Amino acid sequence: MEAVMIEYLNEITKIKALAGSPGKKAGAGMTGLQHAELAVRFHTTMPGYRVTPLAKLDQLAKSFGIAGIYVKDESCRFGLNAFKVLGGAFAIASLLAEKLGMDISRVSFDMLRSGEVRSRLGDAVFVTATDGNHGRGVAWTAEKLGFRSVVYLPKGAAAARVDAIREAGAEVIVTDLNYDDAVRLAARMAEEKGWWLVQDTAFEGYEKVPAWIMQGYTTMAAEAVEQLRLYGEQRPTHVFLQAGVGSMAGAVLGYLVNRYGADYPATIIVEPENAACIYKSAGSEDKKLCKAEGSLETIMAGLACGEPCPIAWEILRDYSDYYCTCPDYVAAKGMRILANPLGNDPKVVSGESGAVGAGLLAILMQNRELAAMRDSFGLDEKSVVLLFSTEGNTDPGNYRDVVWDGKYPSV
Repeated sequence: MEAVMIEYLNEITKIKALAGSPGKKAGAGMTGLQHAELAVRFHTTMPGYRVTPLAKLDQLAKSFGIAGIYVKDESCRFGLNAFKVLGGAFAIASLLAEKLGMDISRVSFDMLRSGEVRSRLGDAVFVTATDGNHGRGVAWTAEKLGFRSVVYLPKGAAAARVDAIREAGAEVIVTDLNYDDAVRLAARMAEEKGWWLVQDTAFEGYEKVPAWIMQGYTTMAAEAVEQLRLYGEQRPTHVFLQAGVGSMAGAVLGYLVNRYGADYPATIIVEPENAACIYKSAGSEDKKLCKAEGSLETIMAGLACGEPCPIAWEILRDYSDYYCTCPDYVAAKGMRILANPLGNDPKVVSGESGAVGAGLLAILMQNRELAAMRDSFGLDEKSVVLLFSTEGNTDPGNYRDVVWDGKYPSV
């Protein structure tokens, strides 16, 4: 089904959706099971590694009239309050392994921080641009390995996120640019100064490192699939994946395609309405990459990206079933729902970018005016939904404003 054939727009909710056209079966090779195995193997050598929880929300599922809701809680990943370090750390390890002439399958974290490695590589400097979580992961990894890092942030970056990156060991520079221009600045500085760019989006001539980052993210998906199996679930029927540039969504979806084959779950890609570059690309003629213009202003800071990652888009283009855009109140609703569980359901502290999938699911299941959208997604009493809470309260002040004081109230 072509994306342009279905478009829902409710003037009250301001939620849009396009139908995808999965089935081209191209572009998911870089997130295969063998790549996930390498990523998991390396991550298990890192200090503090443990599988993050998969929250089973039985009472919430019952209230929505579906079979199950599972939330992968990344708030405790290496004590960094977000999943992003999985990609940055694996990319840095793969980059260092390449510089050393070694296969990543033989590399451990302890080996990379040895004096021998430092003497061979010298005083390398890693540089990146970030909305917060990716930069913190790069800074933390670099510091643990004994290297310097420089992190550029876009204008309006929350002070708490800036401080967290600085505390992780980086030199932090807050720019007056949007995210995409900050990425271009980081790339230019890497070229001028001989630094090593570790960026979580691709552009012409720069694809290897972003692919490694996406492969690092597959650890999160591999853990979730195994946890679902332990809960007795054969597979999820639906997965909601939030997208900024699309690297996380593409990585997880690619892994699920490789894991389940033609039986992979129905996938809904979710973006902020003011930064919906994936949605725009999905609705464009021939599904060409499109930019989201303007300020990209949204409380979902980690998703405030105007240009898709090309290598991630190949996967999202070919396998996503639906693409949705949401106002900020949808993310706020998700934050409040996860923070205030029903019955014996576990609490999940989820930030703005982490909770938007939960918010959209709630609105779809509760709002009669969105019944057509819900039905087209195939959400019913047999549905088992997998969500990824990709961050905790990375901006504690705004988290309190939303969860305690009702900022961004539901429509």
